Amino acid sequence: MDFFYQIPTQYFETAGLIVGLGANFVISLQVYKEYKSTQISSLSKGYVIGWWLIFVFWFFYGLRFDALAITISNGLATLIQTVLVFIVFKKSRT
Repeated sequence: MDFFYQIPTQYFETAGLIVGLGANFVISLQVYKEYKSTQISSLSKGYVIGWWLIFVFWFFYGLRFDALAITISNGLATLIQTVLVFIVFKKSRT
């Protein structure tokens, strides 16, 4: 595992940011699908809240350990997931 320590930290930060932003794009696709659909959401409230909590945790983890890629990607994911939570809850009331 010494191989990993030979790779500069900045490379991991850059890769982490790219992968994190890619994940945010995927979440955004789900938000768009839910927003455009007139059907009741197939996503459970527990599922969307669970993911929201996970993103919030990793956002604060990134802040605590000064990990820029984790902070940025999970901060953005928290915002996007918040929108998804509101959409799912709104659809469950109608």
